[in-house]
Amino acid sequence: VWKRGTGGEEQRDTHVSLRWRPRTRGDNVDRMATTRITWQDVQTMPEDGNRYEAIDGEMYVTPAPKTSHQAVSMNLTIGLFRLLVEPGHGRLFYAPVGVEFVDTEEGVQPDLVFVSTARLRIVREDTIQGAPDLVIEILFPSTARRDRGIKRQLYRRQGVPEYWIVDIEAKQVEVWAFATGATHAERHTMILPVRLGDQVIGSIDLSKVFD
Repeated sequence: VWKRGTGGEEQRDTHVSLRWRPRTRGDNVDRMATTRITWQDVQTMPEDGNRYEAIDGEMYVTPAPKTSHQAVSMNLTIGLFRLLVEPGHGRLFYAPVGVEFVDTEEGVQPDLVFVSTARLRIVREDTIQGAPDLVIEILFPSTARRDRGIKRQLYRRQGVPEYWIVDIEAKQVEVWAFATGATHAERHTMILPVRLGDQVIGSIDLSKVFD
């Protein structure tokens, strides 16, 4: 389904509201019976460059990233690798990587995920099972509402300590520090603090991220 964007451009509607269960990888939606979508269901979707996610019984689709999206992701990866991975604080993963919440049968594919050394037991061969220490989503125009809405709610209720929303157009990062009980996001446009637990261990210069 395609819809007209606010600037006149065409955008794909990436929320599939029909509840269905696929049979085998690549099955057409028309052949799927209605039911509640689970993470296991979306694993049967075709390998077409899109990211498929299951949240609260619904399937959501994110298109392949643009070059600006990939550049920002790489710049963040460089900064986080220096501060978190090289000192041995944990492991950093980038899309496509699945984060599965087994108890609720939900699963997502964030842009970047950090898991601390103390919690590496949740890292499996083909997925991360449980809440990472840090989840990062880089906004698409078509996913901004989702990332700030149902995904933020998902990460909060699943126990993710910290969630970053990276807004390329505004050149800012919204930080939700769920572990501290924060009810509002911190908004950073110049220097982004990087935490390990409740300690700030360094920072990232956002002018280099959005350059």
